[in-house]
Amino acid sequence: MCNLGIFSQVSRIIIGLLLIALAWFGPQTDVLPFDLMYLWRLGWLGLIPLISGIAAFCPVYAVLGFGHKTTNDPKK
Repeated sequence: MCNLGIFSQVSRIIIGLLLIALAWFGPQTDVLPFDLMYLWRLGWLGLIPLISGIAAFCPVYAVLGFGHKTTNDPKK
């Protein structure tokens, strides 16, 4: 029950890993100024694209009824 293509999967995994890396290493580095340090917590939202990329399934696409993966089903 996959509704993501390979490019979408890889891009979601990369974006998810980047966001998680920013959340993991953000507080120890000077990437953000001190007054914007609260933004590093948003990096943990990278778990959402990471999990959907690994599972090759996007629940939003399923609800809306479309996806990136094409099938070669002769019945359709």
